[in-house]
Amino acid sequence: MTLKEYRSLFKSKLETLYPEEEIGSFFYLLTEKFLKLKRVEVVLELQRKLTSDETFLFENALQQLEKEVPIQYIIGETEFFGLIFQVNPSVLIPRTETEDLVDWIIRDCADDIPEPSKILDIGTGSGCIAISLAKHLPDAEVTAMDISLSALETAKANATQNDVDVIFLEQDILSLNEFKSRFDIIVSNPPYVRDSEKQLMHTNVLSYEPHNALFVSDKNPLLFYKKIAEISLKSLNQKGKLYFEINEAFGEEVTAMLEDIGFKNILLNKDLFGKDRMISASI
Repeated sequence: MTLKEYRSLFKSKLETLYPEEEIGSFFYLLTEKFLKLKRVEVVLELQRKLTSDETFLFENALQQLEKEVPIQYIIGETEFFGLIFQVNPSVLIPRTETEDLVDWIIRDCADDIPEPSKILDIGTGSGCIAISLAKHLPDAEVTAMDISLSALETAKANATQNDVDVIFLEQDILSLNEFKSRFDIIVSNPPYVRDSEKQLMHTNVLSYEPHNALFVSDKNPLLFYKKIAEISLKSLNQKGKLYFEINEAFGEEVTAMLEDIGFKNILLNKDLFGKDRMISASI
């Protein structure tokens, strides 16, 4: 089959599952990954007949898309904050709103927090936050923590791929009462989707992304925030700051919790969609 025929096949097979624009995006991501062709080059190569190996790759990808496997897992990578990250089902796919959190920290470092800074990222997953900060704050010492060994292996590969030095720790934050070091910045994007919100999730998220990095009990939705905040209060240097990505439904609750624990200068920020998604606080 030619590329043009495969483009038509993708549309016909996937049109009941995805919007037309998204199907086109999938096709061009795959042609770039499998054929090393940019979108503008594909237009000139539509009559190209695929080899048997190329045909296998496209057919396998199409089968996975029909099962609603995330395209990022199919091609094995995604872009975050201008960097390429390897992703697989052991790690969450980095979200656009998390880029806003990284950008906020970098801007604060330029204004308020002198380098070199010691930074801790809790629940690092793919390493997207820690590695992006290490790349843009080259004088900082960045540590990344996660409970999942397989996630840490992915994060280590991403640090190597993006040519940054990050210290990686395998650790369950809920089992800790203190950190061995002190930090200028502590950041976390912990599990914050309530179990009751699962019904609102798309199949590609619910069926394939790691649940332990996504979901938290409705009975204790601030479990990770409270634990991290309590330890951070004892572990931040003077003028140090704590940053969270949060569930949009819990801006007021996280703010009140941080105040009760003893944090000051609490700021609640919205993401690019206008939702309460980030919060910072200082000691």
